[in-house]
Amino acid sequence: MLHLRMITPPERTEDVVAVVERTVGTTHLVVLRGAARVPPGDLVLCDVAREAGDELLRELQHLGIDKDGSIAVENIDLSLSERADAAEEEAPGEAADAVLWEQLTEATHEESTLSITYCAFMILATMIAACGVVLDNAILIVGAMAVGPEFGPLAGVSVGVVQREPRLALRSLIALLAGFVAAMVATTFFSLGMDAIGQFHQGMLEQPRPNTGFIWQPDSFSFVVSLLAGVAGVLSLTSAKSGALVGVAISVTTVPAAANAAVALSYGEFAQMWGSAEQLLLNLGGIMLAGIVTLYAQKALWRTQRGRWVRRARGVQAPGR
Repeated sequence: MLHLRMITPPERTEDVVAVVERTVGTTHLVVLRGAARVPPGDLVLCDVAREAGDELLRELQHLGIDKDGSIAVENIDLSLSERADAAEEEAPGEAADAVLWEQLTEATHEESTLSITYCAFMILATMIAACGVVLDNAILIVGAMAVGPEFGPLAGVSVGVVQREPRLALRSLIALLAGFVAAMVATTFFSLGMDAIGQFHQGMLEQPRPNTGFIWQPDSFSFVVSLLAGVAGVLSLTSAKSGALVGVAISVTTVPAAANAAVALSYGEFAQMWGSAEQLLLNLGGIMLAGIVTLYAQKALWRTQRGRWVRRARGVQAPGR
């Protein structure tokens, strides 16, 4: 269940209440006249099944409540109410399949902002990965993958394309590219500095590396894994199962490939550098492609489920049955 808190202009409160009441899957409607001060207006509260949340938000935006008032949405972790249970039963589809597109757009917008903190995480993750590739240490590679924040911009590009929001897609792409460029430049100087103090040397990069040699040797499995990881990552975002993102982060070779390219560049190992760059681009492209296809598939699936529910609610048997 979701909890909605709305500040509505007094002249539109009845319209908002009517929208809430006719939306299947809503309950616990509360109206407090004149309770809001900034902006001035009425306070309207309600709970809604996640499956019906996107439809309700669209109706409220159509009334202009997001412009002249406010709409806040919170997840309800526990609701002990028979009315809430009934509302979830009435709502179309399954909560796990429902996508709150406004919430997804907002989340990816925040995660894809080119900020000092974002760049710092990218640089630190790439430097950790550089230590991992030089030492052939798989633990450091996994740690660097978990630290890297690159999935936010990747998801932002996918959402921007599917939602036809070019600004979100462009800003996400800029954040992605700028983050990797900054990380690779910083890691190149980091590698030179580590070499100067005797911690890195070229022989460490040239010797056999059974644990990390795959990083600069991409193959068909690299693209397959990136596709699978992209699907899993998008599903974790749309279903609010953020814990799965950690598994996604450590399953694709993005940050380690950038690190290996930077270290190879510092030693003039151009074969490894280009191989790592190819690995990086292959993984980034696979994740974005999978994300776009998955979001389109979710839209189509939800549209189908919604259509079946509407036909059942109207007492019309679906075609072919």
